[in-house]
Amino acid sequence: MKNISILGSTGSIGTQALDVIRNNRDEFRVVGLSTNKNIDLLYEQINEFKPLYVAAMDDTSCDLLKAKLIGKNIQVYSGIDGLSKIAESNETDILLTAVVGMVGLIPTLKAIEKEKTIALANKETLVSGGYVINEALKRHNSTIIPVDSEHCAIHQCLSCSEDYNGLDVNKLIITASGGPFRGKKKDELLNVTPEMALKHPNWNMGKKISIDSATLMNKGLEVIEAHWLFNMDFDKIDVIVHPQSIIHSMVEYIDGAIIAQLGVADMRTPILYALSYPKRLKTNIEHLDLLKNRNLTFEEPDIETFRCLHLAYEAGKVGGTMPSVLNAANEACVDLFLKGTIKFTEIPYIIEDTMMKHKNVLYPNLDDIIEADKQTRQQVYKGLRW
Repeated sequence: MKNISILGSTGSIGTQALDVIRNNRDEFRVVGLSTNKNIDLLYEQINEFKPLYVAAMDDTSCDLLKAKLIGKNIQVYSGIDGLSKIAESNETDILLTAVVGMVGLIPTLKAIEKEKTIALANKETLVSGGYVINEALKRHNSTIIPVDSEHCAIHQCLSCSEDYNGLDVNKLIITASGGPFRGKKKDELLNVTPEMALKHPNWNMGKKISIDSATLMNKGLEVIEAHWLFNMDFDKIDVIVHPQSIIHSMVEYIDGAIIAQLGVADMRTPILYALSYPKRLKTNIEHLDLLKNRNLTFEEPDIETFRCLHLAYEAGKVGGTMPSVLNAANEACVDLFLKGTIKFTEIPYIIEDTMMKHKNVLYPNLDDIIEADKQTRQQVYKGLRW
């Protein structure tokens, strides 16, 4: 039995992960859970799964949680330090990082230092901190198994190769649904509202990821993540629009063969794969019926309309602290858009302007990354860059 800790257990990925565990109780045991502020749902999860450790990012929420748990033998933590304590606890075998944003970076590093297996569902950890994460992985016997459906698909496709250094791989092909505005042009997006952008055609995701999908920044972040996960140059990572979301990603080998991973659009499948790897477990999740999904189509992404994808490639190629600036500016812009402060079409321009004025640190340490992230957010929120 594997002991699982979930950072972000009340979010979309976290709740689906607990559903996977609920249906495989003889395989997995929950030892740690965390939330940002949703202590009511966390309290329900605690009563059902009986973890040893819990944490809330918000201090006030943590105090309320402690009051709810008086008399129970559970350790309650708060903030980044609390997430880190869960991540590095002796009882944790697999850490599922399902938090949103830079919050996941430090706890992931702590888990790597304790040589845990990381089930990674937090793009920003590798986008912002890919360099320091990879340096840490060189020093410690830790493994990252990707949970994102696209990277999980690539991970499975690469198992067809004996060479995991990428020498026999021609390119990685990351698929994109195209989001809710596929086929639209810039002038058609001027009056997009948050409600419109949150309506993803295929996937049930949280607000931040849904907006990223609408701008195609989600694919850009996935390109940077794939670079670090699979040690692949950016010119060997392609994005292709596949509206049906049946093929989750592909690997093209140097002999021309393309290996693809197919399945229904259900995040519980890659979650189960990551938690059970290298085993495969039987599941009650719907299986793909090819006869009902006969038409699989592909399109080139429109990077002129959805410029965020282009910006992500540029940030990744520059490297250093630039991806951290891209990520921080994007997170701030998504927040401002959801609040109605900026327009949907302003997002890429604010990000690009912030990137252009950043003084890049090519080989950053953790402090450099955290400082770049902090300064970028401050600048975007204050409007100094746009």
